[in-house]
Amino acid sequence: MFEKYMIMTRGFKNVRRDGDIEGFQFNLRTSYYRGVYLAIIAGLEVSIDKENFQADQIRVAFGGRDYTLDAMAREETARWPFGEPATVTVLKKGGLRPGQHEISVTQVIKPAYIPGRGFVANARKKITLVQ
Repeated sequence: MFEKYMIMTRGFKNVRRDGDIEGFQFNLRTSYYRGVYLAIIAGLEVSIDKENFQADQIRVAFGGRDYTLDAMAREETARWPFGEPATVTVLKKGGLRPGQHEISVTQVIKPAYIPGRGFVANARKKITLVQ
């Protein structure tokens, strides 16, 4: 239902460290209408221009803290409020070229009251990297 609002156009940029481009980042909202505790996020898949990224390449920042997907699964107190963006960083040496890119994101959320795979949201958006 809220998938069209998940991927935000602001905040899309390459990430530099020590002068080298180590990846790219974008802002993402949870699609789950109540917000979620990080521990119930059962999956976050990211692809750009049909290139899929592994879980160990993805970092998510909430409230000044960076998490790997594994660390999110163990986090018991941090909550991602509905409507509040998280910053997703994808490690990709050299980052992305300037221009338009298509980002696809799948969020899997497993609240206790939804049996099976849980709540799955898929979003896709074309956004432009300017640098």
